[in-house]
Amino acid sequence: IDFGPALLADVQIAVSSERQLDDLVDAARRTGRTAAVTVKVDTGLNRNGVPPAQYPALLTALRRAVAEEAIVLRGLMSHMVYADEPANPVNNLQAQRFAALLAQARDQGVRFDVAHLSNSSATMSRPDLAFDMVRPGIAIYGLSPVPERGDMGLVPAMTVKCSVALVKSIRAGESVSYGHTWTAQRDTNLALLPVGYADGIFRSLGGRLEVLINGSRRPGVGRICMDQFVVDLGPGRIDVAEGDEAILFGSGASGEPTAQDWADLLGTIHYEVVTSPRGRITRTYREARTVES
Repeated sequence: IDFGPALLADVQIAVSSERQLDDLVDAARRTGRTAAVTVKVDTGLNRNGVPPAQYPALLTALRRAVAEEAIVLRGLMSHMVYADEPANPVNNLQAQRFAALLAQARDQGVRFDVAHLSNSSATMSRPDLAFDMVRPGIAIYGLSPVPERGDMGLVPAMTVKCSVALVKSIRAGESVSYGHTWTAQRDTNLALLPVGYADGIFRSLGGRLEVLINGSRRPGVGRICMDQFVVDLGPGRIDVAEGDEAILFGSGASGEPTAQDWADLLGTIHYEVVTSPRGRITRTYREARTVES
């Protein structure tokens, strides 16, 4: 792995093996930069992280790298298996293993500035597992990491929206989009939205999702295409114009669908929904506001 560009950009690096540390030290030598390092240890997830059997050798290598001034140590971290089940005994077991690995490092003269284990679920349900800091993820989106406990006081923060690209009318009996999977039962009006499955709008939501336009829910009709899909505005006077805002999902406060609504339709978790928007959808981060309940 070439860590050089990351070091030149002042990115802190997490390593999970001696090989990764060797590559990082090599990059530090080549760039003349000192690398800020976090070590990830495996406490039972068996995904990323240095296995306990390889940990002593990594500690030795870390001491050498610190002595060379190629690195400075920042943190020790691990990740939880059952944090969304607060009472699961594996949580305590992982915390015990993590504490033991932290103590082992201290005994070997390796000291980390911070240690952290908790994700959103543990942050909000197991404060005893916080160590020095926590790593909330889905909670930053305002979504509950433990659905059985309700919203946990969180308010959804993410809204996905686009502008109406086209408004048109069709006659009863006319059909919409690829394969003509939807046919108008009456004269009606349609709006074209310029986002599709290339932008993270799941193709399987075709004919099932709704969007909010001008305060009313509008059903999607026909197949979702690569870069566009169609919603039915209903018959009669057209109350939507090109350029109007269409909300695909948001907090639900104005009647729009939520990320959880999408997750329920898809048979998945809201994590997948909020991380899917991509392509021409631009993520804009706004300063937080205090929400009064």
